Amino acid sequence: MAMVLQANDAREWCYRGEGAVNLVLAYSGEHPDFVGKVLRVQKVARSGSQCENGHSGLTEMECLIWKEFEELVSAPTKEISEYYFVQRVMCSLLGSKNVDAGIRIRVTQEFLETVDNNVRCQRPSWRVDAAKVNPLCDSVLLISDHSLFPHGMLKKEFCISVEIKPKCGFLPLSEFIAPENTIKRSVTRFKMHQVLKMHQGKISEISAYDPLDLFSGSRDRVHEAITNLFKTPQNNFRVFLNGSLILGGLGGSADATSCEVGKTFENALKCVIQAVDGKRTQCFLDLISETIFSSGLLNKVLEVQKLDSADIEGAIHAYYNVISQPCMVCKQLAEDQSSKRYNSLHSISKDESLKIVRNYLISATAKDLSVMISFRPREDGSAESPYSMVSLESTNQSFDYKAYFIDLDLKPLERMEYYYKLDQQIVSCYAQMVKSTLQHSHMK
Repeated sequence: MAMVLQANDAREWCYRGEGAVNLVLAYSGEHPDFVGKVLRVQKVARSGSQCENGHSGLTEMECLIWKEFEELVSAPTKEISEYYFVQRVMCSLLGSKNVDAGIRIRVTQEFLETVDNNVRCQRPSWRVDAAKVNPLCDSVLLISDHSLFPHGMLKKEFCISVEIKPKCGFLPLSEFIAPENTIKRSVTRFKMHQVLKMHQGKISEISAYDPLDLFSGSRDRVHEAITNLFKTPQNNFRVFLNGSLILGGLGGSADATSCEVGKTFENALKCVIQAVDGKRTQCFLDLISETIFSSGLLNKVLEVQKLDSADIEGAIHAYYNVISQPCMVCKQLAEDQSSKRYNSLHSISKDESLKIVRNYLISATAKDLSVMISFRPREDGSAESPYSMVSLESTNQSFDYKAYFIDLDLKPLERMEYYYKLDQQIVSCYAQMVKSTLQHSHMK
C-alpha cells in the first residue's frame, strides 16, 4: 500500500486496546482500504531512549540468534524485523491459516503524535505513565479486525468475538530448575504469578483459572477454564460484539465479573444467543469451550511453548554464553552449586547456546500470545460458507467461526535477564505465601 498516513488521518482511528508493546487502533472511517482493519502502533517507554526503539534494527547478538532468517536480520528497523518474525517464524510454527502477518504502511511523525494525544484519555492511567506512542517509527502494522467478519457490518449481521490470553499451558520438567524452586514442577506459572500480582496490588482477586485445564484436551476441563476466565477476566479474557467491547478491560485489567456486569453481558447476548433470560451467558461459554475443544486450536500453541525445554533457569546460562560475558547467575551461587548443575551448559557450543535462547524467545512469544475467536450465527439453508462451523446443541444453533493468533511480538534478547529475575521473584513470593499459610494454620 503506497499511501502514507498523515496527521489529519488520525481522527479516523480510535482506541481499541493495548498490550505491553503495542497500541491497537480500530478504523472508524469509510476508506475501503481500511474498513474492517486495525493498526498496531509501537509504544516506547517514557523512561527509555526513543531512538533505541525507532530506527535501529536488531542488535548484533540478536542477528546471531536469528541468523537463519535473512529478512528478519537485514530489516532496517525493529518494527520491520518484528513483521518478518511473525511472517517467517510464527506463521511456520502455528500455521499461516491462523496467523495474520498483516502489511506495513508508512506514517508520518505528526500522525503518531496526533494519535498519542487523541487516545491518551481513553488509556488506563498506568499505561499512560509507563509508555507512549513511539513518534520515531516510520511505519505501523495494518491487519484485519479479527473481532469482525469481512463485510459483516454491511449486511447488518451480528458477530461476537472472544479474545483469550491462554498463558503457559505446561509444567516445566527441566533438570536445571534449582532444588529450592521445585514448586515450579507442580504449580503453574500463572497461579504463582497471581500471588505476586496480588501482593503488588495489580489485581484485586486471585483468578481460579488454570491454563492446564484449557490445554488439557478434556471437554470438561476446557469448559471449567473458560468459566473461570469469565468470572475473573483480568487481562486474559475479553468479549466484543460487532467490534465493541462488552466484557473485560480495555487496555488494562478487569476485576471479577460482578452481578451487574453479568446482567448487562447477559442482555447484550440477546441478538446472538437464542436462549431464555439467565441462560445465554452459559450457552455462550459452552460455545467457546466446544470450539476450543473440537478444533484442537491450542495444540500447536502448546507445541511451540514446549520449545522451551531448559526453562529460564537453564536458558539464562546459555544467554551469557551467547553474549560472551561471565555468567552473573553462577557468580551469585556458591561454587559447588554452580559447578554441579550448570557447568554442562557453559561447556556447550555457541550454536547449541543460540538454539536454547532462540527456542526460549519463541516459546515466550507463544506463552504471551492471544487467540481471537469470532462467531456469527449461520442461517438455516444458508449458502456454503468458507468458515468452519460449530454447533450449540442447547439452542439448536450453528455458527460460522474463525480463529487467529495475535500479539505475536518478537521478544528482545536483552529481556532474558528480566525474565530470570521475574521468575525468581514469582517463585519466591509464592513460596513465602505457602510458608505463611502453613505457619498460620499451625498457630490455630
